[in-house]
Amino acid sequence: MSKPTPAESCSPPSQPAQALPDELHLLVEQHVQYVRSLDTRKDEYEYWLTEHLRLNGLYWGLTAVHLLGQPDALPRREVIDFVFSCVHENGGFGAAPGHDTHMLYTVSAVQIIATLDAFDELEERVDGGRKTVGKFIASLQERDTGTFAGDEWGETDTRFLYGALNALSLLHLLHLVDMDKAVEHIQACENFDGGYGTGPGAESHAGQVFTCLAALSIAGRLDLVDRDRLGGWLSDRQLPNGGLNGRPEKKEDVCYSWWVGSSLAMIDRLHWIDSNKLAKFILQSQDPDRGGITDRPGDMVDVYHTVFGLAGLSLIKHPGLMEVDPV
Repeated sequence: MSKPTPAESCSPPSQPAQALPDELHLLVEQHVQYVRSLDTRKDEYEYWLTEHLRLNGLYWGLTAVHLLGQPDALPRREVIDFVFSCVHENGGFGAAPGHDTHMLYTVSAVQIIATLDAFDELEERVDGGRKTVGKFIASLQERDTGTFAGDEWGETDTRFLYGALNALSLLHLLHLVDMDKAVEHIQACENFDGGYGTGPGAESHAGQVFTCLAALSIAGRLDLVDRDRLGGWLSDRQLPNGGLNGRPEKKEDVCYSWWVGSSLAMIDRLHWIDSNKLAKFILQSQDPDRGGITDRPGDMVDVYHTVFGLAGLSLIKHPGLMEVDPV
């Protein structure tokens, strides 16, 4: 019997999902404790090696505890104080105090401010408030191509384009950028397989698919997407063990539970993968002793894979988690 085409397999399966074994349960308390422990390990070499990810890591940890239903697990005042210790006069944020500004860190800062409803603090602690931050983000758009650079040195990537639209939408300042040009650039990044790359002509990658779809969603232009073709490419990312990879012939990785899963959710094709097998893969990647989630079973945990593993489980409505917005 031939494999059904995407159009023929649009409807969710009629059979109910099978229950996971009892031993595969979400370790809520362990994960919360793991996130809370991350800033207490300043005597470890790894802590200082990852200083360039500090603000991003704080956003990942904060998102993780919110998904776990424990938003007060991290001290609000200390989080806010750290965020504003990273801001520059031009409205951009660095990874940590003294680090140069960059789009990715600025986006994390805005996301944290939005998560903690700290916009009043933004107005008080940054000269010009949200408008200054918005102008910094908008200044990184290339007017001829519509894409965005990450910083003053000019590297462009669809990650930066998505980040800009994400942050500006939270700041209610999308009017500061040329949205039509940004959408044109995303269209130029689409490949024959339905996927998207870092720029025009670049290889399709699940992470870039997410950034382009989410940017198109914010722009209100998901109508431009060939949902069945892209859905087929994304659903092919699931391997026999249930995990997802980012592109063909690569290993499975827990973080793609989010990049692939959220993309499928945005185009209404999440049911094209086996959610039970994915949940089992993610849950097997938990550290039962210290908490946290790894890239795949048996490896070391980190906050990046912890938050995207939890977000992936939330997408497929695993019990015990708050609902996540795929955009």
